[in-house]
Amino acid sequence: MEENSTQKHYNNHNNNHAIMFPLHLQGHINPFTQLSHNLASKGFTITFLTFEHIHQVISQASKCPSNTPTLNSELDIRYRVVSDGLPINYDRKGNLMEYLEWYLNGGLYDHLEKNVISEIVLKSNPKVNVLIIDTFYPWASKIAKKFGLKCASFWTEPAIVFNLYYHVHLLRRFGHFDCPDTRTDPIDYIPGVDSIDPKDLMSYLQDKDPSTNMHNLIFQAYNDVRCVDYVLCNTVLELEPNSISTLQKLAPFFPIGPILLSEPAKRAIPTSFWVESDCSEWLKPKSHGSVLYVSFGSLANLTKNDVMEIAYGIMDSHVDFIWVLRPRTVLDGSNDLLPIGFEDEVRGRGIVVPWTDQIMVLSDRVVGGFLTHCGWNSVLESIWYEVPMLCFPVFTDQFTNRKLVVDDWKIGVNLCNGRIIQRGEITEQIKSFMSQKHRKDLKENISDKKNILQRAVDIGGSSEKYLDRFVKEVSDK
Repeated sequence: MEENSTQKHYNNHNNNHAIMFPLHLQGHINPFTQLSHNLASKGFTITFLTFEHIHQVISQASKCPSNTPTLNSELDIRYRVVSDGLPINYDRKGNLMEYLEWYLNGGLYDHLEKNVISEIVLKSNPKVNVLIIDTFYPWASKIAKKFGLKCASFWTEPAIVFNLYYHVHLLRRFGHFDCPDTRTDPIDYIPGVDSIDPKDLMSYLQDKDPSTNMHNLIFQAYNDVRCVDYVLCNTVLELEPNSISTLQKLAPFFPIGPILLSEPAKRAIPTSFWVESDCSEWLKPKSHGSVLYVSFGSLANLTKNDVMEIAYGIMDSHVDFIWVLRPRTVLDGSNDLLPIGFEDEVRGRGIVVPWTDQIMVLSDRVVGGFLTHCGWNSVLESIWYEVPMLCFPVFTDQFTNRKLVVDDWKIGVNLCNGRIIQRGEITEQIKSFMSQKHRKDLKENISDKKNILQRAVDIGGSSEKYLDRFVKEVSDK
């Protein structure tokens, strides 16, 4: 195992040592990285685990040799590169079903137990006392119990999504999931959820076939999460009071968000899977609130037709824009995704980049709107920087997040009325959305939500209190 420590002499007054183990997807690594930094700032020693094949990707993106140590800080964060038990050159995405089969049958668990966690627990100073692990690892409590560690499951999505998965048995019982004739009427029997349409459930709870490996992983994870000592959630009590109060009757559920990736955390632990294009110079001459930022995140895949229709919609809207069109946005390997003549048509008012620093873009005052897939990190970042959202969810929790953004909080609008998107409708929606008059109410609502987030993380705020409570309970035990 390769180890890089950002500190060699930190005075750990708590004697707490956490192994941090994210799901190795961009949207999970980012909040894990920031949470590591937050806990290290409260005296924790952190051992942050990254798989070899992920570290290789991140190292290439940062243009640093894979053995380059992370930058020093005053915090005791130990970045460790470990094997997942398979050859580094094994194509995990290309063999996803095979990989998930191995994963679900205990291949990853057996390797980590015998070759990774055991060594860290036996050799670390200070002694490891808590495992903070992504909820989607379905053996989290088992591995913690094996080594006598407290187990904190870190949920990187909103509480309502956790709540719906937690109560999937009710959806089955009442016929809204995994039934021959699935009901389509509103769901009003989930504790902590007033009412929700089936179209706003997570995509995995809308699927007709619930027997896939992904479904098995989710359901196994939710069996396991009932056995952990703590659930940490990247949300805010005042944002989702009903779901959170319900969950707190069932589990030690701590809302500690918003957990937004900061520059100090990025310097301590490398994060980005792709080279980040610097858009700051391009943004400089633009007027306040005039730029539309377009990004569909690190994982969601679109069809070639969707990309083409969005491109025509953006082009014909005549708004200024930055569009993040990441590699493998379309899975069929197509390279020519944009219409002929697109670059000439938008020259001077728009740029297309493979990846960028999203927080840097959203924090720039010239950015007035965000066309987004509604990933939870993107939603929280939009609220924090008070950028209204134009919503186009693609899969997993994004449909439920869209409900929160558009229907409940009224800080965004839908890109299209249905799932079939057409360039003319996109053009009109973008024009309307980017008009100053239309965004006025959205800006007022999102400003209110930003204040809620700010108060939660300030001294004495709800999220800060929950994080301090977690630190105290781990320390006492």
